[in-house]
Amino acid sequence: MLKIAIDSGPLTSGDSIRGIGTYTRELLKSLNMKGVDVSKEDLEKYDIVHFTRFNPFFICLPFVKPNRTRFILTIYDLIPLIYPKHYPPGLKGKIKFLINKFLIKKNVDAIITISETSKKDICRFLDVAPDKVFVTYLAPREIFKKLENPKYPGLPKRFALYVGDVNYNKNIPNLVNACELVGIPLVIAGKQATQIEDMDLNHSELSHLKNINWKGVIRLGYVDDSDLVKIYNLASVYVQPSFYEGFGLPVLEAIECGTPVVATKIQCLVEVLGNSFDYVDAKDPKDMARGISNPNKNVKLPRAYSWEKTGKSTLKVYNS
Repeated sequence: MLKIAIDSGPLTSGDSIRGIGTYTRELLKSLNMKGVDVSKEDLEKYDIVHFTRFNPFFICLPFVKPNRTRFILTIYDLIPLIYPKHYPPGLKGKIKFLINKFLIKKNVDAIITISETSKKDICRFLDVAPDKVFVTYLAPREIFKKLENPKYPGLPKRFALYVGDVNYNKNIPNLVNACELVGIPLVIAGKQATQIEDMDLNHSELSHLKNINWKGVIRLGYVDDSDLVKIYNLASVYVQPSFYEGFGLPVLEAIECGTPVVATKIQCLVEVLGNSFDYVDAKDPKDMARGISNPNKNVKLPRAYSWEKTGKSTLKVYNS
């Protein structure tokens, strides 16, 4: 029987409330395993070590790999490499990126990613052969479902919802503009949105947040899942306004809750949602407003998503 170590680091860091934490938590649950802090483990004890976090500008892998141990690495997306002007690495970041490329070629036996879109980026930017990269889709958690009588204080009767961070690729300015055009309040659930007044908006990673009119926006901050499912159910529409995504999990969460959905026509979301969906233009607030006024309902997905399937797909990678 294989001895497997899955890095649980994202569960005890700031990533615990983000997608990386969700992935690690649900993967461990689907495999009925407990994670370990691989930075403190003797990796020689294991047949497989699965690293569950990667940032191209930080060293994410050990320099030494035990002879009989296979390294598996999950890479969710490479958005900082796609938008270098908005995610400048600096000299140290560029050097660490080159080191990461070297370590991946030298030590990583297989890469897991969350969409075919991300797989193409990984092969292109990291110079990795396609047969080394395996796609295991994410899935909405069981808690996200239709509720009979949801209640959450302080929300308007009618509102558009967005769940997530406010990074450049999320396209928050156009979302705010679109909601203004429709005349619908926007509710944002996510920690970053409540911290904007304390951010240095002159920084290249944050400059897109300048001059936004937040008057019609309710910024809730971090919301735990037990409340978030209520908010999804209460929302008039969920909007995924992104320029780019590795997967776009909140869209599936909204669909599970029966919330009408708007999503931009980008490669990843088309992959996840299929061709029968009515998409909007990420660069055009007017088109986004059109979608908000007439969102997609009763969405039929091109495939079934479940964490059980994610776990089985991951086991196949371990055994390959």
